[in-house]
Amino acid sequence: MAALVRDRTLSPVELTQAHLDRIGEVNPALNAFVRVEAESALAAAKAAEQAVATNGVPLGPLHGVPVTVKDSFDIAGLPTLCGSRFRLEHRAARDSAAAARFRTAGAIILGKTNCPEFLSNYESDNFVTGRTNNPWNLDHTSGGSSGGEAAAIAAGCSAGGIGSDGGGSVRIPAHFCGIAGLKPTPGRVSAAGHFPEISHPGGLLGVAGPMARTVDDLKILFGALSGYDPDDPFSAPVPLRAPSLEGLRIGLMEQFYKVPVHPEIRETVRKAASALEQLGFAIEPFEPKGLERAPNLWWFFFGQLPARFTRRLIEGREQDAHWTGTEFMEGALKEAEPTVEQLLTNLAVRDKMRAAFLRQLERFPVLLLPPCGVTAFRHRERRWPVGEKSIGLFEAMMPATPFNLLGLPGLAIPYGFSSEGLPIGIQLAGAPYSEELLLEVGSRLEAARGPLACPPDRAA
Repeated sequence: MAALVRDRTLSPVELTQAHLDRIGEVNPALNAFVRVEAESALAAAKAAEQAVATNGVPLGPLHGVPVTVKDSFDIAGLPTLCGSRFRLEHRAARDSAAAARFRTAGAIILGKTNCPEFLSNYESDNFVTGRTNNPWNLDHTSGGSSGGEAAAIAAGCSAGGIGSDGGGSVRIPAHFCGIAGLKPTPGRVSAAGHFPEISHPGGLLGVAGPMARTVDDLKILFGALSGYDPDDPFSAPVPLRAPSLEGLRIGLMEQFYKVPVHPEIRETVRKAASALEQLGFAIEPFEPKGLERAPNLWWFFFGQLPARFTRRLIEGREQDAHWTGTEFMEGALKEAEPTVEQLLTNLAVRDKMRAAFLRQLERFPVLLLPPCGVTAFRHRERRWPVGEKSIGLFEAMMPATPFNLLGLPGLAIPYGFSSEGLPIGIQLAGAPYSEELLLEVGSRLEAARGPLACPPDRAA
């Protein structure tokens, strides 16, 4: 799209209007948007069109390209509801870093997309906007917490956008909806202007990351969004780099230890491994050492630690709290209240676990594994058969959550479909600040895979 705009084959106004028309066609069924900013988007598109017509004006890498923003990122003058009635009076004073960098790159922001309350669920539903449906099957969830973003992009309502990921919240919706999503290293993409605030200790887990239909599009978005930002406490001045693939060894993890995944997902991961071998990469089976407790430690920081804060926030207004914001809280409150000693101990255990795992990644700089143990599930389902066993939500997400705990990048790529016609993705993960390596391997794998089908028109 950016290339077509630059060479004047397509105008930003035509492109923006086409996306607004598409939103009008399919969003009533999907409910992916919290708000559509048609007037401001068209005004920005007209300004972008004038810039194209003016010779000598430098154009950004996303000039005239329509994008969306998850409703946990601030846009000046608009509310950042984060799916909650508790934030109905909020108005953002300025753009988040992500929205500002989109504008600097020339992108046209179409609107904000749906999420669960407080981003605390793997389903995007709330009392303010309602439930987002999966464009491949409306009876199934688009995932969470970046579920509205994934559904909008998959259905052609947006070229790409920004989500956030504290426990798979970019990668899981990408896998469920058949798009690509990148969870960067903390601080590689600024999360300033995000709610909840991504700072210590939650910022050890949560990051801002781009979402798009292809890995090549993710490269463009990542280039526009990455860069040092003093407003992000995790930000580091890491420049974009050209990765070296020479002698690259890729570790194959078909599942997380003995926790099973759906057979069709396992088979898809094997197909991706075979394609990587044909591309010349060395593939070897890999089982990490010392990560057995990683999901439990993740739960401590993601579930147990914030549960009391959430309870105090909703106290006296429990009727206004949606089940997506309280489901994890209620489970965590059944456990003993974390102590300061536990917090300090678990931080130390996490750091030692991370250091030991990074040494293992010296041999396998890239890992290939599932993003999740199941495909997009029916709304509010919580247990699934996977071969001879069944797994629950916590177990299904074990391929994703350790990389949040350890602050490592992960890339979800669509790679096939289940017998039910639902998308199946694969995940590439690696060492800190290896986003360019993951994106390059992912791009080559995507090219070998070839084009995939689009969601059916029944979503309209």
